[in-house]
Amino acid sequence: MGSRKKQSAEARKEARKNVAIAQLRNYPTSPRKMRLVADMVRGMDVEKALYLLKYSPKHASIPMEKLLRSAINNWEQKNEGERIEDAGLFVSSIQVDSARMLKRIQAAPQGRAHRIRKRSNHVTIVVDARSNDEAAAESNEVNE
Repeated sequence: MGSRKKQSAEARKEARKNVAIAQLRNYPTSPRKMRLVADMVRGMDVEKALYLLKYSPKHASIPMEKLLRSAINNWEQKNEGERIEDAGLFVSSIQVDSARMLKRIQAAPQGRAHRIRKRSNHVTIVVDARSNDEAAAESNEVNE
């Protein structure tokens, strides 16, 4: 491996040290419904996002809360000895993609048939620790 390639690989590895990822695959609800919940918590602190998901009336908030807890646990495993409160974890990105689609047939009048598409989705959530610069900027916004 060349020296530049090795340096860039080490830089990427160091940048991903404070990042934790969790994925939910083939969840049987439509991506449109899941995106409504994902848009609610994108960019929030994890404590606030967990609270919002816990008390949200949307059905898709239940698996999203479990997925967020999994991402937080992944971050804890990666960064042993650090506290979540001190790190200032936030939901840096959530991506909801379409997954497999089950195609079924509904009988219709006069010998016809309508197609029913049972959709499912993949969800990827990325939790990141706020840097000192971001934390200072956010505290200034709150004070103003």
